Amino acid sequence: MANVVEMELNDCPQMLERLKSDARTSLYTSAREHASKLTVVLKLYQLKAEGGWSDTSFTNLLSYLHDEMLSKDNKLPRRLYDAKMMLKFVGLSYEKIHACPNDCILFRKEHESLFEFLKCLASRYKENGKSPKKVLWYFPIVSRFRRLYRSEVESRNLTWHKDGRIKDTMLRHLTDSPQWKRIDSEYPNFVKDNRNLRLELSTDRMNLFGLQSSTHSTWPVILINYSLPLWLCMKRKYLMLSLLISRLKQPENDIDMYLAPLVEDLKILWETSVEVYDGYKKESFNLRALLFGTINDFLAYGNLSGYSVKGKLGCPICKDSTHFVRLEHSMKNVYLGHRRWLPKGHYYRRLRKSFNRKPEEEVAPLILSSNELFEKVKDLDIKFGKPFAKHVGIGR
Repeated sequence: MANVVEMELNDCPQMLERLKSDARTSLYTSAREHASKLTVVLKLYQLKAEGGWSDTSFTNLLSYLHDEMLSKDNKLPRRLYDAKMMLKFVGLSYEKIHACPNDCILFRKEHESLFEFLKCLASRYKENGKSPKKVLWYFPIVSRFRRLYRSEVESRNLTWHKDGRIKDTMLRHLTDSPQWKRIDSEYPNFVKDNRNLRLELSTDRMNLFGLQSSTHSTWPVILINYSLPLWLCMKRKYLMLSLLISRLKQPENDIDMYLAPLVEDLKILWETSVEVYDGYKKESFNLRALLFGTINDFLAYGNLSGYSVKGKLGCPICKDSTHFVRLEHSMKNVYLGHRRWLPKGHYYRRLRKSFNRKPEEEVAPLILSSNELFEKVKDLDIKFGKPFAKHVGIGR
């Protein structure tokens, strides 16, 4: 367990020393042994959260305890801000990654020292030379999964899909779906440990300012954990915010550049696993996870998949056999041909006036299986992000 805790604390190097110092510091000279500065502030902050105290009332309480009730040498913070600054090391870490203003690259790894991207020559910083023009917020998922499994209650909930659900012929949960069962049959080593996770990714544009005329958009990328019980997996508490993309316009296909940190962690969880401590079984194990699917609207689906959902062939199911009509005045494409999916002899196939004044005689196009689809795209040369030339130096 010690190794797992150490790995978690490595995500925030300052956390361990600061917490040790506050845990060893007595609240005041004659305080009881267990009344450390860290313990008291954590308990008071817990009461604030449970009771719904306002920030002002909590600050007034801290000030009263510090000035009126405790000895003059006490270490209790006098303001809510000071308490937050002390407890921020208890929270999970996050990364602020600078991004190219034109969505070309993230300034990380081999690009971390650059002041501008040498293809578009867009400056990384604003005119003051200190503040970045665009920032991506990444909340590492591995440390959060470790924290989740450390809890005895949550660790037990994460095996509900195997141990706690009702198993019958009814479709009650994704565990009863054909896709879940296909994964079980194709990856027996993955399903051998029922603590391994199946995640869903969801993202869409969100206007923080509530103005329809505003062009600003923020894209939160959220992971949904389907190992949890039905009544928990969609609760806000368990929706894991992994990325926050803040920009002035829709990222479109450039979203793959922003997803890079998350994709790297997901690949580690799938290919190599990470060591995690199980608080329910009181043991360490190697955690793996896979991306079960995505939840998004049609436009966001196009961004994430790289498939063009606009134009004449905008349907990913029909592909070359997509039926469309170009509206001359509105300059938009309308997709038709939905009656092809109805059974032969269906009443709607014969209706003319309600549709395009023609009977529908075509049959639905064949849907490719996942293996057939993979065969079509396996030889594509995929380069994520915008193409760029070799860096020959560092400019400002």
